[in-house]
Amino acid sequence: MAGVIVLVVVLAAASAAGCAARVRQGRFRAQRASRGISGTAAADSRRSAPAAAVLTAADLGASLGERATLVQFSTEFCTYCGPTRELLAEVARARDGVAFVEIDAAQRLDLVRRLNVLSTPTVLVLTADGSIAQRAAGLPRKSDVLAAVGGVLDKGSAS
Repeated sequence: MAGVIVLVVVLAAASAAGCAARVRQGRFRAQRASRGISGTAAADSRRSAPAAAVLTAADLGASLGERATLVQFSTEFCTYCGPTRELLAEVARARDGVAFVEIDAAQRLDLVRRLNVLSTPTVLVLTADGSIAQRAAGLPRKSDVLAAVGGVLDKGSAS
């Protein structure tokens, strides 16, 4: 009888954890202010890349957008990477000064470690100077991508 109770508790906990992960999947979150974490220490934080992390054109292997850049980390076997690529490319084409860059996570393990990318697709929204403003893991909704990009563009035009 005790074994059945333990099994039920474990299944309930696993279901709750799965539901919580699904709710957060594809949702953008703003990057918090850095507390001096940089480089390989960022991977030790196990949360997200520090807000102070800045990506350059050299890091990306492509030019930054004049106003914002959408960066997608993907892998060859990723189920949601194709639809995410199409969505981000569409948003970038529709907004002036916004670029889209896709990075193969398997080829750029240095960036994966530096930015603590734990799953694909991972999407970063960069400001004009390459600072990470927002990030999401999983397939984002178009409305969430538009809101994240809009937030960066609005801040850029306010300065």
